[in-house]
Amino acid sequence: MSIINSFWHWINPTDRRQLLVLELDPANAQYLAQIAASSESSRQEVAQDLLKTALVDRQVAEKNLARWRALTPRQQQVAALACLNFTNRQIAAKLNISPQTVKAHMRNLLHRFDLHSKSELRQALENWDFSDWIDLNPSS
Repeated sequence: MSIINSFWHWINPTDRRQLLVLELDPANAQYLAQIAASSESSRQEVAQDLLKTALVDRQVAEKNLARWRALTPRQQQVAALACLNFTNRQIAAKLNISPQTVKAHMRNLLHRFDLHSKSELRQALENWDFSDWIDLNPSS
């Protein structure tokens, strides 16, 4: 049985004795009830959808972190600066490398992330804080 199927049976068991019970604080329970009412769904359906979404998001975040760690330090520098909206020329100037070298690093790191553009990279890493990379020392 796949992990997804296994998880699905865990949150939606055929044997109700194995039912997953989540305890929510009153504020979250009320918010869950509001979401359920506005979407005309049961609280259980909404909770299941939220949990599935959170788990998928977590899986994507872990995959992106593993991919980040597999990058070379220079690729990390290029990726961070690209996520800070630097152009290839600006990245090249900041790192004292040629724009063609930046382009090659971008091509390689996009391949590692299985992405096609800088905008996709920015979106994939949108919740990451790259502010410390602005004052980047090229020799580090």
